[in-house]
Amino acid sequence: LTRLPYLNAGDNRLEALPDDIGAMSSLVELRLERNALTSLPASIGQLAQLRELHAAGNGLDALPEAIGDLGTLRMLTLRGNRLRRVPASMARLSRLHTLDLRGNPLEDWPAAIADLPALEKLDLRWVPLPSAPAWVATLRARGCLVYA
Repeated sequence: LTRLPYLNAGDNRLEALPDDIGAMSSLVELRLERNALTSLPASIGQLAQLRELHAAGNGLDALPEAIGDLGTLRMLTLRGNRLRRVPASMARLSRLHTLDLRGNPLEDWPAAIADLPALEKLDLRWVPLPSAPAWVATLRARGCLVYA
């Protein structure tokens, strides 16, 4: 499956992804919505062509640091998981324009995304966060839609 550009594995009750998913080197879009995933393998960071990762409605409680290696990622949908934090490596997602973290029990504002240059939409609705840090106003001032 090294030449497969699109994979929709949503609604399949998957509990884990194989470690060798990183070998799917042509993958541009990966849809994993509404499964039973609690983690993603570190090899996901090897998906050098990946532009969209949709993993809403799982049980993810952490993301691998390797998520920051997805240099072409533009859209990341993690709505409705159990994430308490996002890894600092997300600061390297320089092409990310949409980040959906709705409905996760984040313990603090994800500072790793404060300086993402391409971010156009950040969705943090239904996340019980303390008052917004100053960098949220900076994102809004440059035209990023921030929903909180």
